[in-house]
Amino acid sequence: MIYTHNIRVRYGELDPQGVVFNANYLAYCDDAMDRWLHSTILGELEELSLDVMLKKVILEWDAPARLGDELQLEVQVLRWGNTSFDVQFQTVGIFKALITYVCVRHLTTTPMRFPDELRGRL
Repeated sequence: MIYTHNIRVRYGELDPQGVVFNANYLAYCDDAMDRWLHSTILGELEELSLDVMLKKVILEWDAPARLGDELQLEVQVLRWGNTSFDVQFQTVGIFKALITYVCVRHLTTTPMRFPDELRGRL
């Protein structure tokens, strides 16, 4: 399943060169992941006292995003492990990120298996 999140580049996200500052690409991914979880399974995660934490990021830029650009960020799970999973974030022609998340017990860093019944919803 592919989730789509739209972003409009704002002035405060630019660096002195007039392009999106590199750290903001991760903020875009974080915002997309938050919206995706809210729209699908966030309530169930909270009821189960589970959360997800970022473990690893691979980020690749193809071209700069500029003020006013509309980015259509496509999000999808590429791999499920026992306690971790890989999510790809992609805006064709601009950037791609692969983020490994770990499922943890809420308010801890204790890894847990991501519930099978929720995997299918992502």
